[in-house]
Amino acid sequence: MNHIAELAGKDPLSRRYFMEMSAKMTLGVGLSVPFLPKNFKAQDGAKAQNLIYIYLSGGMTHLDTFDAKKGGVMGDTELIDTKVDNMKFGMHMEKLAKQADKLAVINSMTSTQGAHEQGQYIMRTGYEKRATIVHPTIGPWAETLLGKRGDILPDSVVIGQGTSNAGFMDPSKSPLPIADPSGGVPNTQLIVEGERFDRRMEMAQKLGQKFTEKFKYMGPESYVEYYNQANRLLKSDELSAFDISGESNSGDYGSGRLGQGCLLARKLVENGVRVVEVISGGWDMHVDVSGSTASKLPELDTAVSALLKDLEDRGLLDSTLVAIGTEFGRTPDINMNAGRDHYPAAYSCVLAGGGIKGGTVHGETDGSGKKVKSDPMKPEDFLATIGHGMGLNLEETVYSPTQRPFTFADKGVPATKLFG
Repeated sequence: MNHIAELAGKDPLSRRYFMEMSAKMTLGVGLSVPFLPKNFKAQDGAKAQNLIYIYLSGGMTHLDTFDAKKGGVMGDTELIDTKVDNMKFGMHMEKLAKQADKLAVINSMTSTQGAHEQGQYIMRTGYEKRATIVHPTIGPWAETLLGKRGDILPDSVVIGQGTSNAGFMDPSKSPLPIADPSGGVPNTQLIVEGERFDRRMEMAQKLGQKFTEKFKYMGPESYVEYYNQANRLLKSDELSAFDISGESNSGDYGSGRLGQGCLLARKLVENGVRVVEVISGGWDMHVDVSGSTASKLPELDTAVSALLKDLEDRGLLDSTLVAIGTEFGRTPDINMNAGRDHYPAAYSCVLAGGGIKGGTVHGETDGSGKKVKSDPMKPEDFLATIGHGMGLNLEETVYSPTQRPFTFADKGVPATKLFG
């Protein structure tokens, strides 16, 4: 055991190897459930107690969805009326058109990030991507500023990706990753019998304490507590919060991963998880935008409309902020491959529930969807608006391990007028 601790102290790669191998070999379990500290009382005054952030990776076309125009710029997409007079959608958004009075559509999003990785990064963290630091997403920020909500369930979950991190914050604040919403929490079956597992947990605690004392490095405490948290979840009934197999309205959401991800998100916030991100890929439509939108948009339309109705029926919509984001829009001009290319100058995002004033259109683009004409909103402003709705202190400074100061959404300005 001393030899392992000495190896772990030599360099970052060895320390990482030490953590991974200790988890796999000593504990006999692969569950990725973050340990989070004891609960603190959340700030009062915010109407949105929960957040479901639906992120459309690849760059959703704004013209074929929430910023529909008249004229040839639309290609094969036809403009349809909604329940709100000044709100027009693309023809594949029929179900959401009937719930437009619940939506605040932001048609003035604008960014300087025209590449996928950089665009997604700023839309999920509020910061431009840097080589020297990794910034937290919304979940770790919310836990840091509001405190941990529960003792067993994680404070935040990300659906649709297999890994996560807490950026420069303590690893214990990492959102729990769920790659497949229909598969529940992966690796929840112990590969050793219960008493043996408990003995290995005790061994891990001693190993972590020995490492901490020798190298004055507190990381192992977080990882040991991480597995204590996992152990409690494994032995609790709260693991059922991740099982959507018995949900009677599953069909309302559609059978795709986006719909089932939204269903799981609803169940999680109903069970006390504060922040749930639902990641949906396939929105990079360089080729055949007409065929691509005909395939993808009905899935989005069905999933989000079912989510809003389900939250409302369960009395959760007023306390749950639902956001739809993407890294940029698509070009008004259709390219030689009948597709639309990256277009960060103008795009659309949506907010609903959680105190949002429904039936609202924020900002405007010109007649071709090329330029923002009014109320421009940058990615950091969008996240600041979400943070405002959740009651996060946008001015509170949090320091990284290198003592660099950061605030939620990088001093973005919230659109407070979107809240009623």
